[in-house]
Formats: sequence, C-alpha cells, structure tokens
Amino acid sequence: MGDIENRLRQAGLVLPPPAAPQGVRLPFSAVLRRGSRLLISGHGPQDASGGFAGMTGKLGDALSVEQGYQAARLVGLSILGSLKRELGDLDRVSRWVRVLGMVNSTPTFCDQPSVINGFSDLILDLYGDVRGAHVRSAVGMAQLPFDIAVEIEGEVEIDGA
Repeated sequence: MGDIENRLRQAGLVLPPPAAPQGVRLPFSAVLRRGSRLLISGHGPQDASGGFAGMTGKLGDALSVEQGYQAARLVGLSILGSLKRELGDLDRVSRWVRVLGMVNSTPTFCDQPSVINGFSDLILDLYGDVRGAHVRSAVGMAQLPFDIAVEIEGEVEIDGA
C-alpha cells in the first residue's frame, strides 16, 4: 500500500467502486490516458457503496456551503477511486494539473469557490503543496445530471507512463 492510500486509511476515508447509475448508459471512460497525462471525466459525489451520495439539489436553496464542501470532498474520493483503478497505485500521480468544479447553483448563489475547496483541500492534504497544487475553475451551473450538487473533472500527470 502506497503513501496516498495510507493517508486515506489513516483518515478513515474509503474509495467507492465505479459509479453505475441504474438504467443509465455511460459510453465513455472515467479516465483517459494520453502518455503521461490522465484526463478525468466529470465525477459526482458517491457513497462507499458506489451510489450517488444523498447530496442532491441546488446550492443557495436546498444545500448549504458546508454540504456542498462535503459533496466536493466525496467527488474527490470518487475521482481517486477511478485513478486507483486505472493506475493501480495512487502514488503514481506526480502532479495534479487542472480541475474544473461545477456547482448546481441557484441564480444568486456566488460561493462556488468555497464549495470546490472541499475537493482542493482533500487533494492538497493527500498529495501536499507541490504534487497537489493545481489550477482550478469553480463555476455555477443551472443544473447537473441526476440533480447532484457538484461535478468535477480534471487532469493529472503520472510517473512511469
């Protein structure tokens, strides 16, 4: 078990299995490898069983910033699960590069960055200030699939491509 997985275990965090919404066809890869780059498709918040966590609805209405922060953290675990399945070892991620955080928001909600901090804080805690540092956008969306609160996509670089 590598350093990142040890940190996850010490924090009591569990990586969920692949998302498989019932009755939904997902004809794309969760992660696409291109040389030393891995492009990560949009992920939503999952519980430990792989289902969508009960984080549905809009920020600024049904959900608080703290609930959105927790949803973004769960998205981080979902993405890490996909990376683990692709790479076999999360320590192979040499650098987090880019993150796009999309927040299911009411028209007047303007605190998307605080929500997506749930993801960024998790990655920085696990990978540190150098490997975990990434560029990021946090934007509001009128609606997200399955009414999830947060969807995040990104890109990482890996060692040993």
